[in-house]
Amino acid sequence: MADTETSAAQARRFHQMTEAPIEPLICKLAVPTIISMLITAIYNMADTFFVGKLGTSATGAVGVVFPLMALIQSIGFFYGQGSGNYISRQLGAQHQEEAERMAATGFFLSILTGLAITAVGLALRSPLCHLLGATRTIFPYALDYMQIILCGAPYMMAALVLNNQLRQQGNATYAMVGLVSGGVLNIALDPLFIFAFDMGISGAAWATILSQLVSFVLLLIGIRVSDGVQIRLRKFAPSARRFAALAGGGLPSLCRQGLASVAVTFLNTAARPYGDAAIAAMSIVTRVSQFAGSAMIGFGQGFQPVCGYNYGARRYGRVRRGFWFCVKSSFLVLLGLAVLGWVFAPQIIAVFRADDPDVIRIGVRTLRLQCLSFPLIGWVTMCNMLLQNIALTVRASLVAASRQGLFLIPLAILLPMGFALLGVQLCQPVSDATACVLSIFVTVPVLRVLARGENPAQRHANP
Repeated sequence: MADTETSAAQARRFHQMTEAPIEPLICKLAVPTIISMLITAIYNMADTFFVGKLGTSATGAVGVVFPLMALIQSIGFFYGQGSGNYISRQLGAQHQEEAERMAATGFFLSILTGLAITAVGLALRSPLCHLLGATRTIFPYALDYMQIILCGAPYMMAALVLNNQLRQQGNATYAMVGLVSGGVLNIALDPLFIFAFDMGISGAAWATILSQLVSFVLLLIGIRVSDGVQIRLRKFAPSARRFAALAGGGLPSLCRQGLASVAVTFLNTAARPYGDAAIAAMSIVTRVSQFAGSAMIGFGQGFQPVCGYNYGARRYGRVRRGFWFCVKSSFLVLLGLAVLGWVFAPQIIAVFRADDPDVIRIGVRTLRLQCLSFPLIGWVTMCNMLLQNIALTVRASLVAASRQGLFLIPLAILLPMGFALLGVQLCQPVSDATACVLSIFVTVPVLRVLARGENPAQRHANP
């Protein structure tokens, strides 16, 4: 009886994804993901805000450890996006059994990978702190924060897998509940652990991993009570073919966020000669920029299941129409946020370090420079989501790698040599502009193929 009800629910979802008006459908699916992304960004900022009360070096420590957290998240997204994209296409093609096998494969591989990262990271924690750009004064704070975060890596990764699998099946509300609950808990636990229990920066780390554990448990419950694909150990069936399919969908996410981790390390290293204030300022601006862009990413994530289902069902006109709707909407939203960020930059930075004029001075100029290129990010992100969901791995990975790796890392080496601290601050906006140009050349040919009602993969659209 339960299987019959599940099949009926999945048939209704297939009809909704492939027949309902595209713009309202994307907006409906995007609301929970936008809320999820905003809450996630808020609790990422919460650590920076509350730790900022401990001093500039502690604030810098959060920025130093950020690349490691980004790496953990990138691997979680690799398994989550890779399995989720594949699941949505298989459901669009009405291949239920294969979708279930991929769901289990992505989930259990993420846990095994997380355990390996915890073991290696704890064994190498001291040299890792130095590698991530910690100064002598930042090092003790960064070490305390990092070793606790590492303990949560397995279920932090697995939670991202569950979140992405739920979203890609159109069950965004369950995904939202899991992430939002953990985010709200993190915000509540930060001041309790840091100040009331006098745990300092270690309290911020404990608040993070405990709230992530709660998210993981709630997402597991969401998988169980939803009408979507269930995760069962007996369905765990890793194979070369299945891993290749997973990597095809997940590699762009790994490139995007994994290289972001490397790029932030390069930026921290480039900022290190200018003191703890520069590292702290860059950390604050990174978190603020993430928050500002999170709504746009959540909106694009509302497009992803629609894209996957319709691509699997060979309804390419709906894929293209949804893409352009998301591009136009995200540009307008990001333009508005860029104007607000430019005008209120001093007040925004002061929220985190009002008592340090050097952090405010450096942070204000950095934030305003990033606002110049901020409206371009929507195009780059939507191009990446489209290419990733229709399994054009090479093109998707190229776009994903461009903004935070292909351009940003060389710029972090070259620009400070000629422009000192200004060069560090220019890295992200210059990288955004060049990534936008690259994504035009990579994505427009694919859109032309879709406009002709043809499959881009069959037309050999990958370079």
